[in-house]
Amino acid sequence: MKQVVKIGGSLFPDYAIDLADKLKDTSSVIILGGGEFANLIRKYDAEQEFSQEVNHWTAIDCMDIMAKLVDDKVESAKLAFTVDEIEEISNEGFTPIFIVSQFLKTEDPFECSWDVTSDSIAAYVAHLLNAKLLIVTNVNGIYTQEPKEPGSTFISKIDATTLLTFQESSIDVMLPSLLLEFGANCYVVNGKFPERVLSLIDDNINDYNFDYTKIIGE
Repeated sequence: MKQVVKIGGSLFPDYAIDLADKLKDTSSVIILGGGEFANLIRKYDAEQEFSQEVNHWTAIDCMDIMAKLVDDKVESAKLAFTVDEIEEISNEGFTPIFIVSQFLKTEDPFECSWDVTSDSIAAYVAHLLNAKLLIVTNVNGIYTQEPKEPGSTFISKIDATTLLTFQESSIDVMLPSLLLEFGANCYVVNGKFPERVLSLIDDNINDYNFDYTKIIGE
């Protein structure tokens, strides 16, 4: 596989479905974020204080739900449940959408924490596949603070070490540490503009005339 494309739940349904369809024939594997389903679990956890383990695995179940919903609307996609199936489905000419829950229960690479979300899971899968990682969200990339806050500045390139000092950004807390551990870079890009995602995938394009953030973990 050439790249892992993590599509944030904030893009569901329309943008996520459209992008998944446009990733046909790009040698991509798609991982879906948990979106509003996972946000509801966070809300209920704040009220009821569920165990970290239950929070972690039910949030991952939300990723599976999103994957199934997107797959249902994209004819060129097919669900994959193992790493081997990812390759098989791609070789069949489909775009694999990874159902991650069973894979993660077998591998069990993470502690149960809200610091670990679909971003970190996608980074782990990209590492296993030796693939590029694209984090596709509903903003252009990383900002010094919330994009709508006064004085917020867009960051086009940032070291993962520097990103460790950020209290909050458009990626999860664990991702910078994983990028440093794996010696990998990743790209954060706005999925409301699928042509931007496709441009970052195309090796023949060197001049990107749009905002995105490159996180350097090498």
